[in-house]
Amino acid sequence: MATQDSGYYDYTIVAPEMPAMFDGMKLAAVATVLYVIVRCLNLKSPTAAPDVTYQDTPLNRFLLKSCPILTKEYIPPLLWGKSGHLQTALYGKMGRVSCPHPIGLRKYLPMQDGATATFDLFEPMGDHRTGDDVTMVICPGIGNHSEKHYIRTFVGHSQKEGYRCAVLNHLGALPNIELTSPRMFTYGCTWEFASMVGYIKKMFPHTHLIVVGFSLGGNIVCKFLGENRTNQERVLCCVSVCQGYSALRAQETFLQWDQCRRFYNFLMADNMKKIILSHRGSLFGSATKMEDADLSRLYTATSLMQIDETIMRKFHGHNSLKEYYEKESCVHYIHNVDVPLLLVNSADDPLVHGSLLTIPRTLAEKKQNVIFALTLHGGHLGFFEGAVLVPQPLTWMDKVIVGYANAMCQWEKQKPPCQKSGNLNTPCPEEKAA
Repeated sequence: MATQDSGYYDYTIVAPEMPAMFDGMKLAAVATVLYVIVRCLNLKSPTAAPDVTYQDTPLNRFLLKSCPILTKEYIPPLLWGKSGHLQTALYGKMGRVSCPHPIGLRKYLPMQDGATATFDLFEPMGDHRTGDDVTMVICPGIGNHSEKHYIRTFVGHSQKEGYRCAVLNHLGALPNIELTSPRMFTYGCTWEFASMVGYIKKMFPHTHLIVVGFSLGGNIVCKFLGENRTNQERVLCCVSVCQGYSALRAQETFLQWDQCRRFYNFLMADNMKKIILSHRGSLFGSATKMEDADLSRLYTATSLMQIDETIMRKFHGHNSLKEYYEKESCVHYIHNVDVPLLLVNSADDPLVHGSLLTIPRTLAEKKQNVIFALTLHGGHLGFFEGAVLVPQPLTWMDKVIVGYANAMCQWEKQKPPCQKSGNLNTPCPEEKAA
């Protein structure tokens, strides 16, 4: 209680209450920060095994039994691995931890339109467990190439398992390789990938092929296989990771702020602008389809859709952005793929909206050759594993692709010779008798 002495008030009795009030404010602030951290890092989210959609067939049962990682719990790093944003950011900024440096041989393939496709060829470090010759033909993500850390990590792991690896370098993606025609890679152009696969088939006539695509590369490889069924010859299986399946349906989601997708759109657009402008001398000029006005619009573009409308669709003469997205999306071709197909996505991928995942799920429900695996965590091409903070060098993604490929090779090995890949025209004895 305050007292008055010589005209002055004494507040010494009230003063001890002030520190308690400040302590309460501090506790409230700490609690708020902790709540935000828990929400942002998604720490309360449980870990779980992938949600796998498939039809009950002998092959699918064999694959899931021989590749148990597909049905076991995926455990990301405890402190940050349940955040799709941090998984994606770590992949985008660092790529991988303790990345190996596989040594390959760069190949140059002239194209009919004057372009020059390049890919890097890496020989296996030992024999494959089946004793067969098997080659991974790999298509990286948007604007990526064989020198990216996540590609090098996957190649290094595959080499140790006895696989030869051929990695496409997207046209225009390598900073030290000049374009030889006024064209660069697009969302669904399969020309360069087809050229690389043709080279591998010619140079290694007895090799089996495992087709692998990451993100945009997943769209390209599925479209390649579905465009013409002859492209599936000598292909044991295909694995696609983190693709969006339909560019037309995805474009609307990229303009939304949900999951910061609009921000990611801006970042990817900025990277695409840098790649295009690095080849400005080859892409713009009187002898090209691009005009000075296109260059001006490119400078001001803030989304992938604006770049696609201004630049990318014109490489192949598409009349509109809708036509470009329709014709370059694998959703219109993937139903023609008859080889075993593993489609992998993550539920917390900030780049692939959940509505797009009805495409692979429906496909797996209708086609016996398709398995769709959806993880709860992993982000976009992250899939890091680890105990608390530091991730392991190999990701869940690396392990599941090689594990699935190993299982397919084992399945192929135990089949009768008349049923093996590449011998589809050779009848079995019972068929001859009939």
